[in-house]
This record gives sequence, structure tokens and C-alpha cells, in this order.
Amino acid sequence: MNEPGSLVGPQSARRSFAPKFAVALKHSRPILLPLALAGVALALWQVLTAWRRIPTVILPSPVEVVTLLLKIYPALLNHGLQTTAEIMFSFAIGALVGVALAVAVVSSQWVKEALYPNLVFFQLIPKIAMAPLFVVWFGIGSGARLAFAVFITFFPIFIAAADGLLNVDPDLVRLCRGLTASKWQIFAIIRFPYAVPAIFSGMKIGITMAVIGVIVGEFIVAQKGLGYLVLFAASQADTPLIFASIAVLCAIGLGLFGVVALAERIALKWYGA
Repeated sequence: MNEPGSLVGPQSARRSFAPKFAVALKHSRPILLPLALAGVALALWQVLTAWRRIPTVILPSPVEVVTLLLKIYPALLNHGLQTTAEIMFSFAIGALVGVALAVAVVSSQWVKEALYPNLVFFQLIPKIAMAPLFVVWFGIGSGARLAFAVFITFFPIFIAAADGLLNVDPDLVRLCRGLTASKWQIFAIIRFPYAVPAIFSGMKIGITMAVIGVIVGEFIVAQKGLGYLVLFAASQADTPLIFASIAVLCAIGLGLFGVVALAERIALKWYGA
């Protein structure tokens, strides 16, 4: 029985707790569901390897991969830092190039007609087939890997940015022109803020392409990095090391994707979107 001075009884407390729990569950669902699905997949993987007695050289169990990962974590971290630095640098350059080309295409019809078809043509060329050419052009150092990563990173950012800058409400543009706003003022006040979501959509694709570009570059020419480590492990038939390297690479890629998503939220809040 509730005390006479009590304002909140057990039933009312439960009623007030239920909406809070539902809200918390709704906000945490995008995190909990992927983690739950990944956990189920890992459990099935572990059961399959134990039940079918699959040799480690063909498919190691998750326990074996995690055990090796913890055992050689310093070496994986050392290689991972090299790969992360190259991914971040190539993504930054690719984003700058992509946005700059999009601005140029939007600013001039002549530039659009001259540049856009050629960019599309170059992107139709199989990129993996061009990777050895970057080694010939830039040598066996990190320049070849970075150039190749930038080459496959900038295009989705360019397409998304150009689409966002062009697809602006024409009534707003006409209104600004009627108020004698300059071309630069229209770009800064109307076009760019409206294009921010599209630009970051391209950047989310671009960061994944940067990961692929750097790893492919490390496959071809590298003495350090997770791509090099995967290739070395494959030559030694060390499948657990391959999976451990891939696990670290996935963690790096997920973290960098999260950084881009966080930057998107900050930018959208800044522009009031």
C-alpha cells in the first residue's frame, strides 16, 4: 500500500517507465539489430566449423581468428596504422577533387559539356586493370597506392556533389537573382547548403572506395599495410591471419565511415537541416 504522502505508486511508475524504455529501444535498435545479426552469424560460423570439422586452412573458426588477433595485435595495429593513414589521405584528396570538379561543372555550362563526358568515360575503364599503370607512372612507393585510391574515390563524390548543386529549387535561385544576388552569393546561400546531404552521401561511398583502393594498391606494391599482410598470409596459406587482417580492416573502415556520418550530422545541424 502506498503511503499517504506518496505521489507516485508502483503502477504509475511502471506506466512512466514504459514510454522511456520504448524510446530508448527505438534509438538503440539501429545498433542492437546489426550486433545481434552479427552475433548469430558468428555463432553459426563457430558451430559449422566445429560440426563439419572444417580444416583451419580452409575456414578457421571465429575463436581461432580472435585468438590469433589477440596474440599478434601489436603487429596488426602497426600495419593497420599505415593503411589507415593512406585511406584518410586518399579520401581527403578525393573529396577535395570531387567537390571542386562538381563546383566547376555547376559554374560553367562549357566546363560541364567538356568535362563530364570524359570523367564518365574514364570511370568506365576497369579500375583494377589500371592499377599496374599507376605503379609505372608513380613508382613502387606510396604514391602509386594513393593515386590509385584517389582515382576510384573522387568520382562518386563528384557525381553526388554535382547532382546536389544542380538540383536546387529554381524558385529560390530566381528569387535571389531578383534581389540582385551575385553568382557566388547564390552558391554560398542556396546551392551549397542544399547540396550538403548529397555531398555527404557521396562521401560515404567515397570512404569505402578509398579503403578498396588502398588495399588493392597494397596488393600490388607494398611492404607494409593490411593489404600486404593479407597477401603475405595467402602465400603462406595462413587463413587465420587473413581473417584477422580482414577483421582489423573492417573495424578501420567502419570507424572511418562513422567519422563521415558524424561530420554529416554536424554539417546538417550547422546549416539547420
